Amino acid sequence: MKLAPYLIILSVMVSTQVLATEKQIYWGDTHLHTNRSFDAFTNRNFSVGPDDAYRFARGLPVEHPGHKARVQLETPLDFLVVSDHAEFLGSIRHLYNDGIPTDGMGFFQKLRLWYGQYLIRDAIDKGEGRAFFVSQLPEPFDTPQEGISEWDLAGSVFPRVPVIEDKAWADITDAADANNIPGEFSAILGWEYSLIPGGANLHRVVMTDLDGESAKQFQPFGSDDSLYPEDLWAWLEETSEQTGGNFIAIPHNSNISKGAMFDTITMRNEPIGPEYAEVRRRWEPIVEVTQYKGDSETDPALSPDDPFADFEAYPYYIQREWTQYKPQVGDFMRSALLRGLQIEREIGVNPYQFGVIGSTDAHTGLAAAEENNFHGKFATDSTPARKLNGWSDNANSSFGWAMGAQGLAAVWAAENTREAIMAAMKRRETYATTGPRIGLRFIAGYGLEKGALEASSFPFESSGAVPMGGELTASSSGSPVFLVHAMADPKSGSLDRVQIIKGWLGPDGSANEKVFDVAWSSADRLRPDGTLKPVPNTVDLDTGTWRNDAGATNLTAEWRDPTFDPRVAAFYYVRVLEIPTPRHSLLDKIALGSDVDIDTRRPDTIQERAYSSPIWYRPN
Repeated sequence: MKLAPYLIILSVMVSTQVLATEKQIYWGDTHLHTNRSFDAFTNRNFSVGPDDAYRFARGLPVEHPGHKARVQLETPLDFLVVSDHAEFLGSIRHLYNDGIPTDGMGFFQKLRLWYGQYLIRDAIDKGEGRAFFVSQLPEPFDTPQEGISEWDLAGSVFPRVPVIEDKAWADITDAADANNIPGEFSAILGWEYSLIPGGANLHRVVMTDLDGESAKQFQPFGSDDSLYPEDLWAWLEETSEQTGGNFIAIPHNSNISKGAMFDTITMRNEPIGPEYAEVRRRWEPIVEVTQYKGDSETDPALSPDDPFADFEAYPYYIQREWTQYKPQVGDFMRSALLRGLQIEREIGVNPYQFGVIGSTDAHTGLAAAEENNFHGKFATDSTPARKLNGWSDNANSSFGWAMGAQGLAAVWAAENTREAIMAAMKRRETYATTGPRIGLRFIAGYGLEKGALEASSFPFESSGAVPMGGELTASSSGSPVFLVHAMADPKSGSLDRVQIIKGWLGPDGSANEKVFDVAWSSADRLRPDGTLKPVPNTVDLDTGTWRNDAGATNLTAEWRDPTFDPRVAAFYYVRVLEIPTPRHSLLDKIALGSDVDIDTRRPDTIQERAYSSPIWYRPN
């Protein structure tokens, strides 16, 4: 069995023997687009397809679709989901390269396809593919419920062509089976359900543990099948029964959902009820909290007392025209978890009891989340100079440096197989990082001591304790104990601190949150009032280097909530912060040289981080 590199380090504190039944950390990306996605191809990813994407994730060198240099991951991933858009799957590439299919099409369908083919070829050949893609986006509305009746994918210049979509899906499934090596690398099948009515991002990545031949029984369900997520979940139910496969849907970029991803109403403008909440909990057990298009943990407007809330903001909606960004409760993980408690108090079911992962959303086919290995979201912004040009064209552009080099999905699984990784996600035993491979364990129980972290097997197997993603019920033993162990990625920054974020409701149903520092890099940073001095910023802005002596390689905490009330339901999740390190925009500025006057409108340094899935406390 292949050990994830940081689990090896974690296991050193246990013993040199790792039992086959123990869970390990596996690293992956569940959100990766190839040239079978319409927006990837219009942005000039002509060359990197599904097979190349899986090979790159396995650590093999490939040619970059934009700048054409050889690129490679220094540390391979353990799993990858190729998640091309279900909408017009493979169609733009086929029309541009191969023309209009001749079989099974009527005269008017061919005429419409000919017109669409002319438009796309003209736009791409003139270097205006991105502008063409933007022209196909919806008009902005304040809410998706308003915009849904105005957004008609069926009225696009490109009609659905089943013969093209079938061929593209077969290519993807064949590539997954060709690259799947159980125990070494999991090539997992998936797609993106891309829903953006009124410019509100309500996308989901759908993934399954089915093999390629079994998955050829169906075509991926997209927003051109239905604009209502409930219909996606019903399709997942039916298809799971027909194929025997497991499925989940992973919401992403809630940060640009106009408050709708974690709303109190459905897309059909109805209040969330118990049945809807149960179905959503089943099919959406985890969410993608960080990726290229920003971070979705929280926002300063929602968490004004959290000094680390302002991280990788992305104030750009996916719509035809720019409108001002307005962060809302339904946009972010922390406020959504609180809203879930509120809804549960009203209807008895929590629709937002989810775990978290990170992923990239790269459209180059290359799953790279490291700051020093970031080649752009699209092939067209793959070099420092291209980011500079794209960024200066429009002050409100989402191009280039607005993108973040993030993130990764970490799962605690029994083995590296499609089935085991899916099972870990279903039980929410997952966490997210913004790119570094930060090792993280988080468990809670009663009567636990730090020594439980050194046990040769997970303590919750025999003690009643639970891992991240679990539920802890009340006990006569009193206040629960939370144990955390974080380990720095030796190829990234050392650790600044470990925090536990608590969320709970007041007697009147009001949402409350509090951030606790539970471990930090050196004792002399603690002030008399209990706050911490900032960790030193050692980044050299002229060279893009830094020193790791300001932080810690390991941080461990045994923590009890000083505000614990056994009568009050709550959630707790861990946030691990690295010391400041250079952002990719700084590295680009250095690469372009001092002769170029550059304002990236992004910070030169960032504090990379990890987020655990929550642990929920439930009173009797």
